[in-house]
Amino acid sequence: QVQLVESGGGSVQAGGSLRLSCAASAYVYSRPYMGWFRQAPGKEREGVAAIDRDGGTNYIDSVKGRFTISKDNAKNTLYLQMNSLKPEDTAMYYCVADDSGLLFRLLPIKYAYSGQGTQVTVSS
Repeated sequence: QVQLVESGGGSVQAGGSLRLSCAASAYVYSRPYMGWFRQAPGKEREGVAAIDRDGGTNYIDSVKGRFTISKDNAKNTLYLQMNSLKPEDTAMYYCVADDSGLLFRLLPIKYAYSGQGTQVTVSS
């Protein structure tokens, strides 16, 4: 049973934009915390952005001012708007959801719900 489905990845040049979407089942979408993590080849998975039920957000320093996480409650969908993309943003991006506040802190651990990922490639 698929709970989280990401879309919106692709290939762009540096400075470009992409918007990632994550369609969730109603149950998973109701989890208190949702977020985006990414993993580049040969690197550890890292948390990128998280959002709580009240709309509070948290970002890693490298994406602050460039990425925006948001939710559409009518569509049970999580988004990640990515602007001013850099080659170092190249990675597989995963949507995650959990009851644990550790997700909001962007700790790179296994969470209860995770999608299959969508690839983002930024060329210089």
